Amino acid sequence: MTSRVAILCGGLSHERDISLSSSHRVAGFLEDAGRWDVDIHDVDASLIDYLLDPSTRPDVVWPLLHGSYGEDGSLRDILEMLDLPYLGSRAKASMLAWSKPIAKNIVRKIGGINTPHSVTLPQEIFRELGVKSIINLIVSSIGMPVIVKPHMGGSALGCTVVREPESLPQALVDCFAYDQTALIERYVEGTEVSVSILDTGDEIIALPPMEISTPSGVYDYSERYTPGATEFIIPARVDDDVLTCVKEDALTAFQVLGMRDITRIDFIVDANGIPQFLEANVTPGMTDVSILPRQAVAAGYDLSDLYSRMLDAVISQKRNIPHADVSL
Repeated sequence: MTSRVAILCGGLSHERDISLSSSHRVAGFLEDAGRWDVDIHDVDASLIDYLLDPSTRPDVVWPLLHGSYGEDGSLRDILEMLDLPYLGSRAKASMLAWSKPIAKNIVRKIGGINTPHSVTLPQEIFRELGVKSIINLIVSSIGMPVIVKPHMGGSALGCTVVREPESLPQALVDCFAYDQTALIERYVEGTEVSVSILDTGDEIIALPPMEISTPSGVYDYSERYTPGATEFIIPARVDDDVLTCVKEDALTAFQVLGMRDITRIDFIVDANGIPQFLEANVTPGMTDVSILPRQAVAAGYDLSDLYSRMLDAVISQKRNIPHADVSL
């Protein structure tokens, strides 16, 4: 007996193409499993009618929409109002993780996890108080270098490493092209390590930590999605006790942010071997060059079987919960 799964993707964000690539990749593995009726649907004006229609209503939904309302909880709120079970974190947890400053504060205060010092400033404050004065404060408070990034957003769009104060204005302009608020964070030199967390139905697991090595030292958009541009090393080339610590911190972040099913937690391991939390990804990329599938294969999983087990777990938990349930 087959179950119907709807993979939701596309939308109008800057990450549309990545979402489409992820969805077709996942659909292929589910079709290979031979027991899923897979339908890929763009997030557009026809979506709600499609999800309500008894002839097309799925048994389970896999949201693979990247950016904005795909990861900020909005789409998940819609799915809950429709009483549809879906794979991934619930709306409120997604909203917390989507905001990088909020996520950093939660994992630091509740989880006891280290995270680089940062400030979060809207575009308007630079207009009102003056760019030069604020840049001087940033330099004296945080120091150089820093990384400027949208306070919400994915795929490293709008991110710039700044090593000299005179480069900050252009970095802010680039950031504000994607978001009206900038996260300005101390740039930590070290080893970038990513840990994916999965709920297979039997247990919550941390996949092998992956080191991400790029020629520029910055894992930006082009290096994320251009085959061969980035070197991925599993396990990451850090000491065994650091590997253990990174996995433990990833599981802690997963827990304190209230996430479920699938996520990716990104860190920088600094020169002292201390993992520094960067962000939690509500909807990790699932393309042929994405981190999570590579980690799963390295851990010995067959992707068709793994993705099927994850969806089976969602269906078995009967997650078509009334929207009035306010728990994470």
